[in-house]
Amino acid sequence: MDKVILAVAAQEQYELLDTGGEEKLERFGSVVLARPDPQALWDKRLSLSEWTKADGSYVRAKGQGTLSAGRQGEWQTSTDLSKQWPIVFGGLRFYIRATSFKHTGLFPEQLSNWEWTKEKLLTVKNPSVLNLFAYTGGATLIAAQAGAHVTHVDASKTAVAWARENAELSGLSDRPIRWIVDDVSLFVKREIKRGNKYDAIIMDPPAFGHGAKDELWKIEEDFMPLMALCEQLLSDTPLFVLISGYAAGYSPLAFAYNLERFENKFGGSVSCGDLAIMESEAKNRQGEPRLLPCGIFGRWSR
Repeated sequence: MDKVILAVAAQEQYELLDTGGEEKLERFGSVVLARPDPQALWDKRLSLSEWTKADGSYVRAKGQGTLSAGRQGEWQTSTDLSKQWPIVFGGLRFYIRATSFKHTGLFPEQLSNWEWTKEKLLTVKNPSVLNLFAYTGGATLIAAQAGAHVTHVDASKTAVAWARENAELSGLSDRPIRWIVDDVSLFVKREIKRGNKYDAIIMDPPAFGHGAKDELWKIEEDFMPLMALCEQLLSDTPLFVLISGYAAGYSPLAFAYNLERFENKFGGSVSCGDLAIMESEAKNRQGEPRLLPCGIFGRWSR
C-alpha cells in the first residue's frame, strides 16, 4: 500500500503566503485573508506588518480554544470586503466567501485529488459519479468537466446552492448533474433500493454533522456502515472510490483499510496519505517551502 503526501503549489489566483502561530495567510485572487489553523504549530516567517496587511482576519468567538476554531466567529476587515468574489483555480471558477465558520468555500489541498479524478474519468465514456458530502462542488465540477454524469449530495441547502453557482460560473450548468439536498446515508439506502449504480464514488465525510432533516452523523458510528452500503452501489466494473477527510486524530490508514473491501472484490490497488498546501514565499534556510497539513485521503482504483 502506497502512503504519500500530496502537496499543492501556488497558482495564479491562489497561494498560501505564510503559516505559523496556529494561523495561515492566504491570497484568493487579490484578496488576502488570515485564518486560524491548528496544524500550523510553528513560528511565522513573514513579518507582523505583512500579516496586518490582510484584507480580512478571522477572530474566534469568545471562549473558543484552538480545537474549536471551526466554530462561529467573525471577520475583522481592513477594507470593504465583498460578500463574494470569483477566482480561477484548477481550471475551474469558484465564488469565494468569508463565512462565519472561517471557511471560504474552496479547499485548495483537494487539487491533487481533482487531477487524479479527472485522469481516471477520462479513460471511459460517460461514467457515472456519486459525490457525497459534496459541499461547494469542486469534485462535482471536475467530474462533470471530464464528461461524467454526476449526482451531487449534501445535507446543506446553502452549500448545494453555492455549488450550483460555481457550476454556472465554470460554464458547466448544462452538464448532467443531479443536485440533491439530503442526508447522505438515507439517500444511499434509497439509491440501493432503486437499483442505481455508479462507476465512481467520492466522499468527504465530516467528523460530526446533521442531515437535511437534522439526522445525526458521527464518523465513528456511521462511516463504516456507509462504506458497506457504497459497495452495493458500485457498477460491475467500477473505476474508483475516493475518500478525504479533516477529522482530527484519524490516520489515512483508517480510510485505506476500509477501501480494502473494494480491492478484494474488484482487484486494483489502494493508496492513502496526507493532503497539504505548499507555502509560496516563506522558505526555510535550505530553500525548501514548508507544507501545511490540511487533511487525509484514501483511494481505491482498478
